[in-house]
Amino acid sequence: MAKNCESCSAPLLSDFKGPSDRYCVYCTDEKGNLKPPQEVQQGIAKWVKSWQEGISDEQAITRAGYFMKAMPAWAEESVRQK
Repeated sequence: MAKNCESCSAPLLSDFKGPSDRYCVYCTDEKGNLKPPQEVQQGIAKWVKSWQEGISDEQAITRAGYFMKAMPAWAEESVRQK
């Protein structure tokens, strides 16, 4: 079992633990399937805005996109093979 969500890096502990062993409750549906990338990106953007005061929604979405590219669930195929 992963220690952190492979989609957003949330710790896979109590409040964050969902039906998946790889992804948190916020990144999956009720069956443990990974949500669409746009939906996850919106959630990460909301989290970014919660601790980065004064940034716009557009900036938060952009930063969330950069963050997601570093996560195993969203890394490009060529990156995952290296």
